[in-house]
Amino acid sequence: MTASPDTAKTIAIIGGTGNLGAAIARRLAKAGRTVIIGSRSAETAQAKATELGFGLTGMANADAAAAGDLLIVTVPFAAQEATLAEIAPHAQGKIVCDTTVPLVPPKVMRVQLPAEGSAAVRAQGLLGEGVTVVSGFHNVAAHKLITDADIGCDVLVFGDDKAARGAIVELADAAGLRGLHGGALVNSAAAEALTSILIFLNKTYKVDGAGIRITGELIAPEA
Repeated sequence: MTASPDTAKTIAIIGGTGNLGAAIARRLAKAGRTVIIGSRSAETAQAKATELGFGLTGMANADAAAAGDLLIVTVPFAAQEATLAEIAPHAQGKIVCDTTVPLVPPKVMRVQLPAEGSAAVRAQGLLGEGVTVVSGFHNVAAHKLITDADIGCDVLVFGDDKAARGAIVELADAAGLRGLHGGALVNSAAAEALTSILIFLNKTYKVDGAGIRITGELIAPEA
């Protein structure tokens, strides 16, 4: 069973001026959630918030992390370590959903997982035991998510804490997707690797943002 929605929580999107972050922020704010967009520059964050509307506000990443009850990190792999170091003091005791995919240009169609096994496990090591790391939103096309279209895409959510996973599954549902529990945090490697495969499929088959959909009749897991 998905965790009960807590609409009173403030969600901070760290790196929220990028394509994926802005898309998630817009979808959640439109669904009635309180959302802060974070960026390296408070001015840039506020400008993006004003552009997107729906009551969004903007702050510098560290301030957004401090103000948020739940954090979603949406930065490129190259910026992951520095960004997590910046927000770590403000993330203690919170859920952090890391969306990072370890793409290493120019060979982004080739799976290149980090030494830790996945970007999510790397994030947990960087943030420390006081932070509950969950991962998700790896395989959804940002340029589709920013629209109001029904994407028909599943979001696999990984984490060692089932309730924390449930919180992100619920947010994926609120964003108009279908959130699904994907198991332990180490399993995030599968979705992270799949992103490179989807990019390959996009190029090979001329797909405008391939995603994933789990087949079969799914019964909600017990709490």
